[in-house]
Amino acid sequence: MFRKSEGSEMKIGWIGLGNMGMPMAKNLIESGYQVVGVDLNAEAERAFENAGGSIGASIAALAAECDMVITSLPSARAYESVFLGAEGLIENAHDDVLLMDTSTVAPENNETVEGAAKKREVLFLQAPVSGGVVGAENRTLTFMCGGPKVAFDTATPVMDVLGANLFHVDERIISGTMTKLINNLLIGFYTAGVSEALTLAKKQNMDLDALFDVMNVSYGQSRIYERNYKTFIANNDYNPGFTLSLLRKDLNFVKETMTREGLHLPITDALIDVYEEAEDAGLGDRDMAVLYERVGDQDISFQSVKESSK
Repeated sequence: MFRKSEGSEMKIGWIGLGNMGMPMAKNLIESGYQVVGVDLNAEAERAFENAGGSIGASIAALAAECDMVITSLPSARAYESVFLGAEGLIENAHDDVLLMDTSTVAPENNETVEGAAKKREVLFLQAPVSGGVVGAENRTLTFMCGGPKVAFDTATPVMDVLGANLFHVDERIISGTMTKLINNLLIGFYTAGVSEALTLAKKQNMDLDALFDVMNVSYGQSRIYERNYKTFIANNDYNPGFTLSLLRKDLNFVKETMTREGLHLPITDALIDVYEEAEDAGLGDRDMAVLYERVGDQDISFQSVKESSK
C-alpha cells in the first residue's frame, strides 16, 4: 500500500492511465518520483506496474496518503465522479494534499469541483495541457493553469518534469480551461483549413510535398499544417494522436460557453457542424487530420453546414 511521505520526498497519486496519462506518469517514475496509478482498465494498471509504478490503492487512499494527486480523465462524468464522489478525492483528502487535474472539461465542471474543494479547504489546480501524446512522451507539454498561485507554485517542480511551457493564467479556476478551449478552437479551424486547402491543391494535380515546402516558409505555415500533413496525411495513416471525437468534444464546450455568454460566432457554428458530420460518418476514433479525407470526398454534402451558414 502507498503511504504518505515524510520529509522532502514527494509521493504522487495518478488517476487515469490513458494515452496522455500513461506517458506523463511514466516520466515521473523515470525522474525518481514514487507514483501509484489508478485506472478502470486493469491492463493499463499492469503496464504501469511493469514500468515501475505502484498499483492497488483506491482513489480515497490516494487522497488520504499522497502529497499530490494528478488526474487525466476522459470525460466530465469521470471528472466529477473522481473528485466529488463519496469515495472521491475531495471527501477523503488530507489537509496538505494538492489536487491537480490535467483534463479538458467544461468550465462549469471546474467551478463545481473548486466549490467543493474550498469547503474542505483542499488546494486544487486546474491544469489542462496541450501538445498531444508526442508532447506527453517527450516532456514538451504546455500547461495552462487556473487556480490559486500557491497551488501553481507547489505543482511547478512536478510540471517541470512533464512539460516545457508552464503558464499560470490567473487565479480563476476556469482560466486555464478557457485558454485550452480557445487553443483547441484554433486547432479546429487550422485542421479544417488544411483539409480544404490540400483538397483544392490535389484537384489541381499539385505536388503536396512541394506545396508544403513553399507554405512552410510562407505565411500559410502553421504547426497544425506540419503536424497533420507530415505525420498523417502524407502517410495516409490516421492512427490517432488526438482523435476527431476528442476535438469535437472540446468544440462542444466552446459552443456551450458561446450560448452561456450570448455570443453568436457563425464561423465557429459552421465549423462544429463539419466535425459533427465527420464523427457521425464514423471517423471519430481516427486522428483529427482524417478530416482531409472527409472533405476530399466530394460525394458528401455537409448539408448542415450549408444550412447553418445561410
